[in-house]
Amino acid sequence: MSLDERKIRIEKLEKIKADKINPYPAKYDKKVSLMQAFESKEGTKVKTAGRLMTFRDMGKLCFCHLMDESHKMQIALQLDKIGEEKYKWFVKNLDMGDFIGVEGEIFTTHKGEISILVSDYELLTKALRPLPEKWHGITDEELKLRKRYLDFISNPELKELFYRKAKFWQTMRDFMLGEGFLEVETPVLETTAGGADAEPFVTHHNALDMDVYLRISMGELWQKRLMVAGFERTFEIGRQFRNEGMSREHLQDYTQMECYMAYADYKDMMALMEKMYKKIVKEVYDKMEFEINGFMVDFSKKWETIDYVEKIQKDFDLDVTKATKEALVKKLKDLKIDFDPNLSKNRLIDILWKQVRKTIAGPAFLVGHPVEVAPLAKRDFKNPGRVQEFQIILGGSEMGKGYSELNDPIDQAQRFKEQAQMRQAGDKEAQMPDQDFVEALEYGMPPTAGFGVSERFFAFLENKTARECQIFPLMKPER
Repeated sequence: MSLDERKIRIEKLEKIKADKINPYPAKYDKKVSLMQAFESKEGTKVKTAGRLMTFRDMGKLCFCHLMDESHKMQIALQLDKIGEEKYKWFVKNLDMGDFIGVEGEIFTTHKGEISILVSDYELLTKALRPLPEKWHGITDEELKLRKRYLDFISNPELKELFYRKAKFWQTMRDFMLGEGFLEVETPVLETTAGGADAEPFVTHHNALDMDVYLRISMGELWQKRLMVAGFERTFEIGRQFRNEGMSREHLQDYTQMECYMAYADYKDMMALMEKMYKKIVKEVYDKMEFEINGFMVDFSKKWETIDYVEKIQKDFDLDVTKATKEALVKKLKDLKIDFDPNLSKNRLIDILWKQVRKTIAGPAFLVGHPVEVAPLAKRDFKNPGRVQEFQIILGGSEMGKGYSELNDPIDQAQRFKEQAQMRQAGDKEAQMPDQDFVEALEYGMPPTAGFGVSERFFAFLENKTARECQIFPLMKPER
């Protein structure tokens, strides 16, 4: 945009004000949407509003297109119908991008386009900058994200994506409510960032004069306190924050759902979540087959169950339950994987597993995790080196995690101690000990299954990056 274009529009604005016309009225009595107007019978009188998207003046006849949230529709002004004064004012003072309200009658042009023959109009908002004409090429990708409001105007498909995202979360919410879960809200600011292996954001609470953390899980330890308190089915959908790297699949703040179900184990939760996932994909997309990360994924087929240890053993000839840290380091080096050899054993196992995961199309349940990689999951009573955990794998990535929750306070305290040692050794993602939570467990928590899934699932269904699927992704300020 040239400075001259903005200057011209500001001059028009001043002229409009000089004509004693308010260029920014507080409201307009819009009776119908443009889609409703478009679907009306010929001859119907309508009153609607929208943004001017095209402008073509032919002297005594002016054709424009209006766009609102529902539709884009042609309007026509005829000099002999609306009067010379109103016609000339419209042509002289209005521009593409302005919002106007119009009254008129539905008719069909000789080219067959359903339109509104305008009998009166009102300026609702004078735009001082013209809309961009083009959005193309890699050089514009950053600009599209930075000025998302402009991309929405020129890209109706982007709007549809976020209608689907809203339906995605609403379908999940309705499913959980239908299964008897209570929706709850737990703290976003915490004195201990718990419930996940992640580095938190730190901020300062002025009133209490102390540092606090933005939550890294959807209230996992709080919802389990609710199980102690006697609630039996709870869930929360909200925002959580992890001060970690960005990638196609990872962002620092994003929406997550977590749920907890008393008197159930991880197998019960697996069955419930398979049911939920199938309901979401069917209701939001009306199909069961998707292309995800280059894989064809069919949600309707029987979901495979994969054993964590057996799969690594099969792919890399290594038993991670018996392997030393040195053996893990050697294997990762042999695979030419970039990693920090000073990481703890459980982090090395996790890096190795992620190489395996990339090859799995899914949908599949991953089970049989070693206890080292799951500090909050219940041990398998028959195999204490493993835990009762599962992950849902789609398109080579994790798409949700659940487990039989650890409710043994002594075991939990010991695992927190091990995590604390990892933090002292420099692992910023190791979990922080939460003694208050351990104390809550000592009052008794019933057998409980928990599960969490983030908006990554939606991004994968769309086959887009996580960043593209956030309505206003975080951007560095322009210099």
